Amino acid sequence: MTLPATLPHVLDRTIVIAAEPDTVFLFFTDSARWASWWGAGSTIDARRGGRFLIRYPGGVEAAGDVLEIDAPRRLVLTYGYVSGAPIPVGASRVTIRLVPEGDGTRLHLSHEFADEAVRNEHVQGWRYQLSLFSNLVTNEVYAEAAARVDAWFDVWSEPDAGSRTRTLAALVSPRVSFRDRFSAIEGTEDLEAHLAAAQRFMPGMRMTRDSEIRHCQGMVLADWIARGADGAERGRGTNVFVFANRRIESVTGFWSASQPRT
Repeated sequence: MTLPATLPHVLDRTIVIAAEPDTVFLFFTDSARWASWWGAGSTIDARRGGRFLIRYPGGVEAAGDVLEIDAPRRLVLTYGYVSGAPIPVGASRVTIRLVPEGDGTRLHLSHEFADEAVRNEHVQGWRYQLSLFSNLVTNEVYAEAAARVDAWFDVWSEPDAGSRTRTLAALVSPRVSFRDRFSAIEGTEDLEAHLAAAQRFMPGMRMTRDSEIRHCQGMVLADWIARGADGAERGRGTNVFVFANRRIESVTGFWSASQPRT
């Protein structure tokens, strides 16, 4: 089926994803990534005139053709359902545009329909699918988030100033901020001085992660425990890490209700 002559009813959706456009666009050109978004058996032939298939859970299938592709900026597809309901293959058009925004990407999706009721049926579907998509992309970008969180905790017990400097240069943004009950830190210079003070006043203290991390779109929760040189617990809590451009942008620490023992 060819596209209808007019598609007057448009669904627009915009989200910001914590990843560069090149990374986001990979999910439109690689069938394995495409299938991780849409479901096992989904495929895409990412070239003009190429075919795509989406296999939703429950056996519903959607398909269409690639009309335009301009990596990593623009993808245009026809879209419809293999069963013919609610619209047949080729009966609507999807345009996806990617624009850099800060350290991430603004994705704008436009889905054009001939029928208003069908357009309305897809509003929540795209809200849900693009939310899944953002999580999938950032899960790949921050696949090493747990290791970076562990490096953050390890640097607090590193006695060598040079090693701390090198670790932070690879680990955190130059504009990193850190907030907790005892800290109001801005930038790496301030953070390095704070870490040096921790070594002076709490020698031998060690912080370790005390749970699996919980990651959502560039934000990570991690429980921790702090022990003194004698191995005794000095405190515990939860940190909220915000990542940007694969580095730690900010950390907010929440201590448990009881005061740390000294």
